[in-house]
Amino acid sequence: MVVTARSLSGPQCASNAHLGPFVVFGVRTVHSVTFTVGFDLDMTLIDPRPGMLELFQVLAGETGLPLDGHAFVSRLGRPLRNEFARYGLDAATVERLIARYRELYVDVVIPATRPMPGATAALRCVAAHGGRSIVVTAKHAAHAKRHLDSLQMEVSTVSGDLWSSDKAAALVEYGAEIFVGDHLGDITGARSADALAVGVATGPIDAEHLTAAGADVVLADLTAFPAWLENYLLATVH
Repeated sequence: MVVTARSLSGPQCASNAHLGPFVVFGVRTVHSVTFTVGFDLDMTLIDPRPGMLELFQVLAGETGLPLDGHAFVSRLGRPLRNEFARYGLDAATVERLIARYRELYVDVVIPATRPMPGATAALRCVAAHGGRSIVVTAKHAAHAKRHLDSLQMEVSTVSGDLWSSDKAAALVEYGAEIFVGDHLGDITGARSADALAVGVATGPIDAEHLTAAGADVVLADLTAFPAWLENYLLATVH
């Protein structure tokens, strides 16, 4: 079942008036944390597709390679290296493309990126209940932090360059009991860390396939997360 904001009752975390412990990139500002929620980044908290499409077009123009930005943004989630490997390029060429992509990324992609619906409210809701949010993503960590800073999204820490089951190491390290993501790899990461797997059907994977992959719950988008979290915390001991 896909959970929407209207299908769950309970109070909403509508403001940050009662923010609990916020830790911005590892700097503690308030009190102790009672629970930790991990979030994926692309297509979970942010939508970077317009800038990524433009960046692929720039790379295609510079290199003469038939790079398909539309296809790339339709399957976001896997590491960038996997995407370039689809073109049958040798390892050295792939590494050069990654280096150039990262060189251009801050100026091209970050200004064009917008938050996903409900993303900022979801992070605030975690804090309002005395929890902390962490980001665990396949994206280059420095770029992930720049995105969050640009959009004024406050989280405890960012772990980058992690995909699928590799995400479990960061989730376990920071004690995340919930992991929220839009990709099958996020469900795998959550299950590998023995965390509750919360899927959001806002990326390339629909609700049916997220459920089949082992998601414990699937939300239509993050606008449903505050109500779901309220109910989850009422039903568990923290």
